[in-house]
Amino acid sequence: MKKFNTVNIREWAQSLSCGEEILLSGVVYTARDAAHRQIVALMEEGAALPFPLKDGVIYYAGPTPAKHGRVCGSFGPTTSGRMDGYPQLFDCGLAAAIGKGDRNKVIIDALVRNKSVYFIAIGGAGAVAAKHIKSCDEVAFPELGCESVKRLVFEDFPL
Repeated sequence: MKKFNTVNIREWAQSLSCGEEILLSGVVYTARDAAHRQIVALMEEGAALPFPLKDGVIYYAGPTPAKHGRVCGSFGPTTSGRMDGYPQLFDCGLAAAIGKGDRNKVIIDALVRNKSVYFIAIGGAGAVAAKHIKSCDEVAFPELGCESVKRLVFEDFPL
């Protein structure tokens, strides 16, 4: 299995084949539908975003509370289709998204147009996924609770 880092993701992602399994390390941000709505609202206002979209990676996920001594609780992917109404994030530089399930044609076109990539994480394996998250810090929208935007550091996260 190939190992990659989120740095220069656009370059190495072009070498992948559909269905190829990888291990991903590096910085990833979480965002689900509520966070996407707020991110797009900030974009429309011309306001600063709470994290860089350009060449960034978003993981469609929300954690369960961390148990004592753990970085995070279970951290599995959520259904990506809920974010299909936000192709403009790819047009603004988002390099990759991680989630589960199919994407609609609008998103597929945005991925192709921007040379971005969509990774599928293993659904139902959130406890295993959490073992590959080395840090988890809230960076935006704390009022959203488990849907707030978090900055994660992955180490050999299976995709």
